[in-house]
Amino acid sequence: MFEKLEKLLTPVANSLSKNKILIAIRDGFMITVPITIVASIFLLLANFPIEGWSTFIAGFFGEGWEQHLARVTRVGFNTIALLGALGIGYAYSREEGIDNKIAGGVVAMVCFLIISPQAHPTFVNEGGSSFRGFSLTHLGTAGMFLSMLTAIISVKIFGWALKKNLVIKLPDGVPPMVMDSFASLIPAAFAILFFFVVNIIFSNTSYEYAHNFIYQVLQAPLTGLGQLSIFEVIYQFLSTLFWFFGINGPAVTNTIFGPIHKALTLENLNNFEAGKPMLNIFTAGFSDFFCNFGGGGSTLGLVIMMSTIGKSSRIKTLGRLSLPAGIFGINEPIIFGLPVVLNPIMAVPFILTPVVNTILATVATYIGFIPITSGIQLPWTMPIVFSGFLVTGTIRGAILQIFLLAVNMAIYYPFLRILDNKYLEDEKNAVSEKDEIDDLSFDDLSLD
Repeated sequence: MFEKLEKLLTPVANSLSKNKILIAIRDGFMITVPITIVASIFLLLANFPIEGWSTFIAGFFGEGWEQHLARVTRVGFNTIALLGALGIGYAYSREEGIDNKIAGGVVAMVCFLIISPQAHPTFVNEGGSSFRGFSLTHLGTAGMFLSMLTAIISVKIFGWALKKNLVIKLPDGVPPMVMDSFASLIPAAFAILFFFVVNIIFSNTSYEYAHNFIYQVLQAPLTGLGQLSIFEVIYQFLSTLFWFFGINGPAVTNTIFGPIHKALTLENLNNFEAGKPMLNIFTAGFSDFFCNFGGGGSTLGLVIMMSTIGKSSRIKTLGRLSLPAGIFGINEPIIFGLPVVLNPIMAVPFILTPVVNTILATVATYIGFIPITSGIQLPWTMPIVFSGFLVTGTIRGAILQIFLLAVNMAIYYPFLRILDNKYLEDEKNAVSEKDEIDDLSFDDLSLD
């Protein structure tokens, strides 16, 4: 059965992991990770989940001190689409073999701004003039999917013009920086002209802007998919299934599920800041800290048992060596050292545990034991208990993590026992068996 699954999944995983567009989207949004984490820290400081925190800090910095932190938070989260266009443009230029990769990123960002709304008739000042300029709303969560499409299409046009040698050539001796700038001029013009026309086309439709069209036709349905109860279960199941065959599961599944997670997370964050109800359960924080902590397969409980109740030297030593990394969500030593990969004994608990976590955490959210996560983004290496408290703002988040850890240990326990006994038996046999060379004797050896 495992051989058939491997033959079925390996080509799919290889195809997804080698797809240039999906790689560019995945790597391009990585540029936003440090920004969102720093912005989350500012948001957390402004809304730290301890009663009396705001009053205490106001004693040092005065009333309204949170607004200074909110400025960083708003810029950090509400430029996700703009930064994504730049990052995806750069990454896709790299995948397409374009030498001037940063030029591809800049062109993608400019094209995204060209088709972004610059007039807002519903916002009128006291003088009766409507606001003109870019709004953070369109440069943030609402523009994420449009930024992906814009970056890919603009770089495709940019690269096509370069390959057709539609460039301005300067004489030898011109500094390389100047030469690269002029070489990018005509290709950039083609991409910009394309989106200039696209903007005109949309301005003559009922959508008015490409943002409205993409959000209504693509982004809203996809985020709606992310709100379905089955969404996170499928994501966790596929991620661990790929890991079982030695393929980095999230590296494959995040190319599809990652943008949806990010959109749901940022939508919660915007509602949290505005004091509105948060509706999305399956945020990045929920996925990282309640569904699958301790690494792929949610193996933290397994590692703890290996290091404490393991009998075989192999299990106990590997558990103790892997525990420090496992606390911070890194479990490659277990994946490849136990091993979990293609190990039929560990297949069931490894794939089942994250699914059980997801179902239990979802139920806990529905019944109100923990609140919906606020959209604060923490590093995925944040240890449990701390992460559960911070992403939910309540100690019940930490309690749920401890409960899930106990459930995980119960799931892994019988299978660990089977594997531990097998390794223990192997170790005993290795000690009792003597090498044939031990029976050799040279006492009767004669040279005659």
